[in-house]
Amino acid sequence: MDAGVLLQVLLGGLAQGAVLGLVALGFSLVAGTARILPFAHGDLVLASAFVAVLAVVGRTPTAARLAGFPSIALLLLSLAAGLALAGSVAALVVLPGKTGRLGPPGWIVGGLAAGLLLRAALAFYLPQQAYALPDPLRLDALAPGGLLRLPGGGTVPVRAACVLAIGLIAGLVTEVGLARSRFGAAVRAVADDPVGAALCGVSPRRVLLAIFLLAGLLASLAGILTAPGRALSVDDGALLGLDAAAAAVLGGIGSLRGAMVGGLAVGTAQALAGYTLGSGVGELVPLVLLVAVLAVRPPARLPGPPASTAPG
Repeated sequence: MDAGVLLQVLLGGLAQGAVLGLVALGFSLVAGTARILPFAHGDLVLASAFVAVLAVVGRTPTAARLAGFPSIALLLLSLAAGLALAGSVAALVVLPGKTGRLGPPGWIVGGLAAGLLLRAALAFYLPQQAYALPDPLRLDALAPGGLLRLPGGGTVPVRAACVLAIGLIAGLVTEVGLARSRFGAAVRAVADDPVGAALCGVSPRRVLLAIFLLAGLLASLAGILTAPGRALSVDDGALLGLDAAAAAVLGGIGSLRGAMVGGLAVGTAQALAGYTLGSGVGELVPLVLLVAVLAVRPPARLPGPPASTAPG
């Protein structure tokens, strides 16, 4: 493989890995704190983007560049949709279970149903097989032709470099913010012992809701970063969720830094396999990694955030 092409493939894989890392970060936060697997999390990523596009562009979205105000509206609505959808899943599925009205089977069925409901609702308004979405950040305008020249003669979309940088910064800000804030300490307390946290005046219900909202915000940011870069179907969220789950399991459920590292590893492996063996093989890489990690290191229980990389 030519050095320039290799660098191009690696950068593209790292950019996709940064997106997976953000999704895995939210997945790991929810799983490590609430002790449940958020099955609808991947659907939240694309649903937040599609909901905003429906509101701003309509039912026939294109990748055409938007004017200033529509771009800002699309960005803000995407973030708001992520918060609203994640909060709804928490309020309707998770929090009732934590108060005794639902048990673990209810969480599982409710999470799966939430994802299916999002896909069905979006498919009603967006029936085509795939859509190209506009970029509210207009990242392609940062370089001539939207391309950066790499050593060795290769080129890479400037979007890939920006997505990698934004993803890493967002992940770092989330980790540092949770590690040094009072809210992070509350998250750690609820993850370790929710009953003890409640006796100390920390509301597990409020902490869990806040964690879901944070995960939804990270998911919507991931949608903003990844949606304009390729043609997307409303059903792609399920596969994205499995890819993020593979990254979270690879990095260790509950580990914030591990989720980002796992995402970068999965994205890079996926890009290399896709280039050398074909795109179909690349899509299988996260699933193979997920099965392999679970076979070698099966979790006896969902752990809370570890002290070295978790809030607190």
